[in-house]
Amino acid sequence: MITVDGTPQWPAADADRYRRLGYWRDETLGSLLRGRAVQHPDRVALVDGDRRISYDRLDQDADRIAAGLLCRGLVPGDRIVVHLPNCAEFVTLLYGCFRAGVVPVLALPPHRSYEIDHLVELSGAKAYAGLAASLSAAQPATDRLFLVGDTGFSDDRTTSYVDLCGSPSGSFADLAGAADLAVLLLSGGTTGKPKLIARTHADYGYNLRASAEVCGLGEDTVYLAALPAAHNFALACPGILGTLWCGGTVVLAPDGAPDTVFPLIAREQVTVTALVPPLVHVWLEEVASTGAESLRSLRLLQVGGARLKNGVATRVEPVLGCRLQQVYGMAEGLLNFTRADDPVELVTGTQGRPLSEHDEIVIVGPDGEPTADGVAGELWVRGPYTPRGYFRAEAHNRTAYTVDGFYKTGDLVRRLPSGHLVVEGRLKDVVNRGGDKVPVEEIEELLLGHPGIHDVAVIGYPDELMGERTCAFVVTKGSRLGRRDVVGLLSGLGVAAYKTPDRVRVVAELPRTAVGKVDRSALASSLAVGEETR
Repeated sequence: MITVDGTPQWPAADADRYRRLGYWRDETLGSLLRGRAVQHPDRVALVDGDRRISYDRLDQDADRIAAGLLCRGLVPGDRIVVHLPNCAEFVTLLYGCFRAGVVPVLALPPHRSYEIDHLVELSGAKAYAGLAASLSAAQPATDRLFLVGDTGFSDDRTTSYVDLCGSPSGSFADLAGAADLAVLLLSGGTTGKPKLIARTHADYGYNLRASAEVCGLGEDTVYLAALPAAHNFALACPGILGTLWCGGTVVLAPDGAPDTVFPLIAREQVTVTALVPPLVHVWLEEVASTGAESLRSLRLLQVGGARLKNGVATRVEPVLGCRLQQVYGMAEGLLNFTRADDPVELVTGTQGRPLSEHDEIVIVGPDGEPTADGVAGELWVRGPYTPRGYFRAEAHNRTAYTVDGFYKTGDLVRRLPSGHLVVEGRLKDVVNRGGDKVPVEEIEELLLGHPGIHDVAVIGYPDELMGERTCAFVVTKGSRLGRRDVVGLLSGLGVAAYKTPDRVRVVAELPRTAVGKVDRSALASSLAVGEETR
């Protein structure tokens, strides 16, 4: 396998095929913005609070950022950790990096020194860009610091964003090529330090273009970025980059809470947004009590990041008044979408089908052989926007990828004859209870049918006799609830006894990772220290 800077590349034959098919184009992510700025210079590209930034202004500021980065010692191929919330500076800096050939390493807003130091070390970053207010919590050992907002200190490494954006520049010639590294994304795993995923201008360009086309985005699209912009879902599925490629408008929000975004949706006439399942719960409850008047402009709600339970999915359109699109994907590449013409049972009961007809999908059983349709197994994939290995992770790549380039996702899925995938959980989320396999997502789905349960997560924990047992962490709707209630519900549904949780713990809320997934490792740790269950 050919590697570039420690990252495996697509074999030449596959790369040539993707170019012939038109998936990979001879263009960079920075050039995509320039084309729209020429066509519609005065159209609003970004809304950030009271700021309204036109395509022409965004294009010019990206050129100035590119020039400023290079004037301050960075060269094409250098990495910069970008640690910013959903703000206009994040978008402008990203496009400036694309044009300068400087590679952004996208950190998430909650990250602090532990994670930032890891990203700097792993990526070899020469610079850090972040909020001045967060610098004390993230002091990276880099050559350059670019700070947004007021700061009370300065040294020879430090440049303010205002000064960086004030760099003189005419029309800036992009210094990156389509095959060059464009961005380093974080893996979405729930345990351990994140790995980095290397996306090129060519493959990520296809990612955002094809996603925008499947979702029906156009010049009239107003996209609300309520999830972290540094996350692949909100960035390019189709997200911010896909909307700007279409010539639409991106509205930036600090979070997805109804109090924050409902007024924005009404004011800016937002047509599309993306949420993770916990926020869907919150939106549904808010609308049930206050009404959906603020959401009248919303046409499409994408939901991804974790599986949306069927019972919740069926409520989206009647309660929120917009079409639901389930999205199952990963920063490692593969994206699946339900389509506008899918029957309702596929929209509410599946996580979509692959974006590209050249996504190669294999579902593998415990024996290592492909399974039949309808039979769950581990999802393996390769394709035009699924890189062939993690960045500088040679040892991990030997187990995460097959010798012929399939990424072993670790996700347990089953495929329907229509090609749609149903996510059953992670391989590690199938608890082996004395030889009986307990699919935790199945049990979670059933428990959510209890009128007193708001949310639930089932995990396995070690047991000397059985190998593993199960514990259900339950968020109630204010009522008292214990294991007897859970047993009664599952027994009444005819569920096998071995699937009934051995323990039940009522909690105020479920811990979440930075990308909205249930933090099962935190739940397991709480059991390890002997917190009470009943």
